[in-house]
Amino acid sequence: MIAKQSRRSFVENLGKGGAFLLGLAYLPKSMAVASSEAASFAPNLFVAIDGEGTVTVVCHRSEMGQQIRTSVAQVIADELEADWDRVKIEQATGDAKYGDQNTDGSRSMRHNLERLRQAGATARTMLEQAAAQKWGVDASQCKAEGHQIVNTANGKTLGYGELIAAAAKLEVPAEDSLTLKPRKKWRYIGKVVRSLDNHGAVTGQNVFGQDKRVPGMKFAVVARPPVVFGKVKSYDAKAALAVPGVERVVEMKDPGQKPPGFKPLGGIAVVAKNTWAAMKGRDLLEIEWEDGDNSGFASKDYRQTLESSVSAPGKVVREEGDVDAALSSGDKKLVADYYVPLMSHVQMEPPAAVAIPGEDSMEIYACVQAPQGARKEVAGAVGLELEQVTVNVTFLGGGFGRKSKPDFVVEAALIAKEIGAPIKVVWTREDDVRHGYYHFACAQHFEATLDGDGKTDGWLHRTAFPPIASTFAPGANEPFSFELDLGFTENPFQVPNLRLESCKADAHVRIGWMRSVGNINHAFAIQCFAAELAEAAGRDPKDYLLELIGEPRKIDLTHTPIPYGNYGDPIEKYPVDTARLIAVVKKAAEMADWGRTLPKGRGLGIACHRSFLTYVATAVEVEVSNDGEVRIPKAWVAADAGTVVNLDAVKAQCEGGTIFGFSCVLEEITATAGRIDQSNYHDVRVTRMNESPTQIDVAVIESDAPPAGVGEPATPPAAPALCNAIYAATGKRIRSLPLGNQLA
Repeated sequence: MIAKQSRRSFVENLGKGGAFLLGLAYLPKSMAVASSEAASFAPNLFVAIDGEGTVTVVCHRSEMGQQIRTSVAQVIADELEADWDRVKIEQATGDAKYGDQNTDGSRSMRHNLERLRQAGATARTMLEQAAAQKWGVDASQCKAEGHQIVNTANGKTLGYGELIAAAAKLEVPAEDSLTLKPRKKWRYIGKVVRSLDNHGAVTGQNVFGQDKRVPGMKFAVVARPPVVFGKVKSYDAKAALAVPGVERVVEMKDPGQKPPGFKPLGGIAVVAKNTWAAMKGRDLLEIEWEDGDNSGFASKDYRQTLESSVSAPGKVVREEGDVDAALSSGDKKLVADYYVPLMSHVQMEPPAAVAIPGEDSMEIYACVQAPQGARKEVAGAVGLELEQVTVNVTFLGGGFGRKSKPDFVVEAALIAKEIGAPIKVVWTREDDVRHGYYHFACAQHFEATLDGDGKTDGWLHRTAFPPIASTFAPGANEPFSFELDLGFTENPFQVPNLRLESCKADAHVRIGWMRSVGNINHAFAIQCFAAELAEAAGRDPKDYLLELIGEPRKIDLTHTPIPYGNYGDPIEKYPVDTARLIAVVKKAAEMADWGRTLPKGRGLGIACHRSFLTYVATAVEVEVSNDGEVRIPKAWVAADAGTVVNLDAVKAQCEGGTIFGFSCVLEEITATAGRIDQSNYHDVRVTRMNESPTQIDVAVIESDAPPAGVGEPATPPAAPALCNAIYAATGKRIRSLPLGNQLA
């Protein structure tokens, strides 16, 4: 007899050990909790200690490879003075009690470091107070150290497990009464620690959305409209129902609302005993589609439309000096147009969700970045109150913003409600490429003038792209300020005459944020055009880039016609500080040994960018063969993200973000007659292992500035650094992505 065994169970059986616990008991923030047997002490939502002294930390953010679960535990364990080997992690469900749970925008630590430190300090303070009561001494005489409380007068100790019953009876101290550890005494924050999740990943024990199984579960795949916002005109399911294992065919109603936001696209679902039968049944569905308004969408025509948009004046976003006068009187003038196509997230794990219907409830297991958003969408779709929906967050096999959109979760909930049984909706790679949300296409136009000394005296920059708002609001065709903030409004160059304009663009697909969002497009064009100006001035690209940035200063963006949002954080706390940008450029250049002589066919490129309040500069060395094949021997990244928590994870995010940026040079999503042309990795180009740099060196600048973003900032400067290196090696300027055969 041959037993059924999935790839996941095969990997798991190769290396038993470790554990993954999913779920969370409600831990009221307002009081400490202990059972009648004093089984645990839980002073807040994020930390609990049991009688053995084991510390359980609850992570309210989604884990998708960025090590946020480990980082959350680092912060709490540090303030708690816990032994790292006695710390474990549990995943929070989607619930407003945790505050913001959206794992996007590179803000998990930026918005939670102090809050998590307070959670750990609360537990530590209460344990010290409990020990003081037991010993009959003042609390100032009791000090937490190495997972125990030490009596500083006589050296006596009490383990954390011995104190939980007494600590649970104490009043939770006010946040303003807490004393946080000084930076110089941090043991885990800013250091490299053992990951709490890597063992489970390599042994196959971590449960991802595509792995999740529950008893009695059916499987479903959905045939969705090939043109976005199209609908089913008619269908015949006889052949599909004849496939062994296929049990039902369910029509997914047209969401009606156009555009539907995060609601499903509609279509026909095939429900079966296994995924393979569901997919084979879907292949045999006979469907006549009504394509709708987007049937005429064609990428080539759309590019011309965007380029036409930026050829005329747009809405002024920022203006300094007299640009028109500068552009008409300069000693030398440069004009350039740049283009970036649609892109797909193409994360390794396509979306998947399990829905378990109850009489008056719905339980979800899914790889989501925004569990509260998923909970809200499910409740509305199936007619339940928010409290009747539970969203359990699995591990995510990559997200990059795609899994912030819970359309796939709503699909599972709707089908589960219809059939009255647990259902797992599986998206294939082809589904995700052809029916997902896309990073917008963007055309950009530049004009600049140089004076007699080669200094840039005038700068005009226009951008046109369909806004994210188009996914939610009919007719939306102008970007909101927060989208223009993404690498456009905060242009760091000290050019005396500067004007930035945004132009209109309609959307014909669902637009959704992707890793680094508009920073990808804007950094690519701005940093490549800066290198063009350096050539026109007869200057070294790195030196001229520093000259463009100018003097170390805080850029004043309070006078812009469209308010500058600064990624949602106060500009006083996170100023646009060119001194930090200058520092990372110099560091990356130093790491790359900038200025060295390279053999023919090799070149160095450099670029820098501020995004998500972090400053990154990237230098890249390329080797281009006679037939146009590009090899990247090495890349260097310098990052200033302020205070960092998990040093190893920050370096890994810089490495991964850089490779993601290189993929942006390769990838292109196109459409013909409204239908997406690509389907899988064979025609959606991402950077392969053999195409990645042989080595990426990362320098994280030590800083006591407030924590900034980490997951996204290394991506924007990667593409322009690579393209600038290609120019240095070949003399061919890359103004349009993807790279394709431009070097052949």
